[in-house]
Amino acid sequence: MSTAHNTKIPKLHVRKTYRRDTSEVSCCLKYMIFGFNVLFWLFGLFLLTVGIWAWNEKDAFNNLGRTTIALDPAFTLICAGTVTFIIGFTGCIGALRENTCLLSCYAIFLTIILALEMTAGVLGFIYKDWIKNKVKDAGILEAFIVHYREDPDQQNLIDWIQEDWLQCCGIVGPNDWDLNNYFNCSSHTVGSREACGVPFSCCKRKINEIIKNKQCGYDVRKSGYNFDVSKIINETGCIQAFHNWLEYNLLTIAFIVIMTLFLQILGICFAQNLRADIFAQKAKWH
Repeated sequence: MSTAHNTKIPKLHVRKTYRRDTSEVSCCLKYMIFGFNVLFWLFGLFLLTVGIWAWNEKDAFNNLGRTTIALDPAFTLICAGTVTFIIGFTGCIGALRENTCLLSCYAIFLTIILALEMTAGVLGFIYKDWIKNKVKDAGILEAFIVHYREDPDQQNLIDWIQEDWLQCCGIVGPNDWDLNNYFNCSSHTVGSREACGVPFSCCKRKINEIIKNKQCGYDVRKSGYNFDVSKIINETGCIQAFHNWLEYNLLTIAFIVIMTLFLQILGICFAQNLRADIFAQKAKWH
């Protein structure tokens, strides 16, 4: 009689190992966007603060109906500061808080600005002569001369353009200052000492000049003026001087424009990549 031996086969316990997904939102990308836009945000806040302070100093808020807003440098600072502040805010907070909505707004803002810049650049290059003539005919530049004495900020801007930046005088030439009541040749009848003259910013710089001669432009447009006018003031108009400045600095301007466009495109790509990382992480949580 045979005895049946029941042999138990031991069960093999296979230990299942789960690989943990350690992927996360790129910290490098996140803080790169955050750091850049903190600077952008603060710069926008600075411009906005300076613009509001300048307007407050001139009491422009209480004289909106009597001021030419489009010609006011302080208003330009307020607009530029507001746009810069909003873009910097959306990029900075969007990256720090990993907020896809703010990052999307940041990318949209940059895309709109990029499109406007490229459109303006192409149209400006193609229709540069037409734009130049339109600006002259519209009287936009003449308005700066007409209102020269009415706004200290505008006056300082014109003086800086004529004296420091372009070293020019008037729009087409010194005679454009006849549009201003103070410098008009007929103003000598009302006692204006500046009649038939130009602002001091039209005068040529003298070597080692310590104290500026604010009266150097007096009477230079009078007939029979005793001195050689070409040795005293700049006779080139600011439009021609600006054209010459563009040609001389064309490579530098092109480099700055290309770098600006490149940084904007980079910002759009970085924001979109960060949004994609955030969405990928949220999908894993669900």
